[in-house]
Amino acid sequence: MTAPQLSDSTPRAAEFARAYKRMVALQCEIDAGPIAPRISHLVKLRASQINHCAYCIDMHVDEALADGLDPKELHLVQAWAEVGIFDEREQAALALTEAVTLLSESHVPRAVWDAAAAAFSEEELGALLWQIIAINAWNRLAVTRRTTPESLKAPSEPAAAVA
Repeated sequence: MTAPQLSDSTPRAAEFARAYKRMVALQCEIDAGPIAPRISHLVKLRASQINHCAYCIDMHVDEALADGLDPKELHLVQAWAEVGIFDEREQAALALTEAVTLLSESHVPRAVWDAAAAAFSEEELGALLWQIIAINAWNRLAVTRRTTPESLKAPSEPAAAVA
């Protein structure tokens, strides 16, 4: 897991460094848990898509590709319910990710929770829920700070022009 590297020079908001370090530690604990890396990648990508977090989408696509996920599958994560390429556990994880990420719209429907509970052990379900909570927190931090992939390029790397 790569935590967002937020610049100290941004005028948007000062970070609470101790909380940030604890968030990184929490993410490391979750990543070391029982959820398969493939499912974690899908969850992180889907929540980041919903939250329009360009920085996190870019980072999680790169990490998923480095771990061997198929680029075509990553392109279809946003339409996971319409394609038949994700297995039952992945579908349950993605449905729960959407429900938790969009909590204010419909809460978490009982059927979504029950499907996830049927697909995952109790320990896995707890870790999955924490993964969803954590990526939503990271998304909110990066989106609020207006962090984009381009904003973190080293000075020697020119940022891509925005059309």
